[in-house]
Amino acid sequence: MNVNEKNPFFQLSCNDEKKKAPLPPDPRNAVTIAISPRTLFNMVAESQIYQTEGVEKYIDYQVEHENEIMQPGDSMPFVKALMTVNARLRELYPESEELFDIVLMTNSHAQVGVRIINSINHYNLTIERFCMTGGQSPIGYLKAYNTNLYLSKDPEKVTEAIKQEIAAATMYSPDYERELSDSQLRVAFDGDAVLFSDESERVTKQGGLVRFFEHEKKNEDIPLGQGPLKGFLEALGKLQKKFYAKDERNDCPIRTFLVTARSASSSGARVIKTLRSWGLEIDEALFAAGAPKGPLLRKIKPHIFFDDQMFNIQGAKKMGTISAHVPYGISQNYSAHSLSPQSGQSYQQQQSGQSYQQQQTYQQPPGQTYQQQTGSTYQQQPFQQSYQAHLTQ
Repeated sequence: MNVNEKNPFFQLSCNDEKKKAPLPPDPRNAVTIAISPRTLFNMVAESQIYQTEGVEKYIDYQVEHENEIMQPGDSMPFVKALMTVNARLRELYPESEELFDIVLMTNSHAQVGVRIINSINHYNLTIERFCMTGGQSPIGYLKAYNTNLYLSKDPEKVTEAIKQEIAAATMYSPDYERELSDSQLRVAFDGDAVLFSDESERVTKQGGLVRFFEHEKKNEDIPLGQGPLKGFLEALGKLQKKFYAKDERNDCPIRTFLVTARSASSSGARVIKTLRSWGLEIDEALFAAGAPKGPLLRKIKPHIFFDDQMFNIQGAKKMGTISAHVPYGISQNYSAHSLSPQSGQSYQQQQSGQSYQQQQTYQQPPGQTYQQQTGSTYQQQPFQQSYQAHLTQ
């Protein structure tokens, strides 16, 4: 605890700030980010009790410790950056409801809510909407809460959300903490199977790089389909334009990055033309041409980095980047040994000590299509949800 927090005058000042905390925006107009408590707070010890001793012991522990403030989790810097953007928007547009709205989404029981509320208030966060489902999956409520993005530590829940065409990702802790911007929200996206559909990745997996380059050249002027995070980038772009309208482009508190393994000259034009066809801008486009993304992310220092391939998530973690895995597209068929959000290791690594690259040797069975392997055509279809569609639901 900060020594100043023992000062009664400091406590009164904090209380005054909390009393003046702004109300959340109208969810019909907001960009809604749903997060789980395990991403917002460090709940490793609590999760261990739940897994080893059961739900009743977990509830008892949370109730007994409800006056103990939980430590920040992986999404805390991201959430604080969202609130910084909101503060800037309120300065420029005092009556506007186009803001970020944060919803706490959990399958925890209501009894544990007091500790969560106490911790949220301690960090002076504006999170007023909760969904606590008492042991049942909360995913069915995401659309009811008009969710634009869902972040969790539970890969199964994230996959369930993706199947419902809701932008979602599993958060992974960095190997070490880095200082992040407190004045600008910085979000980094992979391209294929994140912003865009997995069309091109399927070509690569099934025909190799030569076939991929031929395909991209042939289809350069045909926009790629939408990926799971396209709607979220669209929402960020909409808020950015509000700053541009006030001549704040050079001081905009939102900055977006495309960090793709594509080569610029061989396959980059289609990506840029696709974004242009959507009417979307990306602030910085970084084409790695197959090189590791970690060093680029170390320079960017994003509050969150989205990627569909666990190999890239692992590389980002090693560079101190808070990463979020998007379980979408054909690459999931080749990433069966995913990392554990808690341990940072894959199951096979934990059992045998193999590196992730050693695991990535799976080949598509001869004569078998992706649909035949999965029994589903879902992941071959581009996302249809957009920010505008969200606002009219």
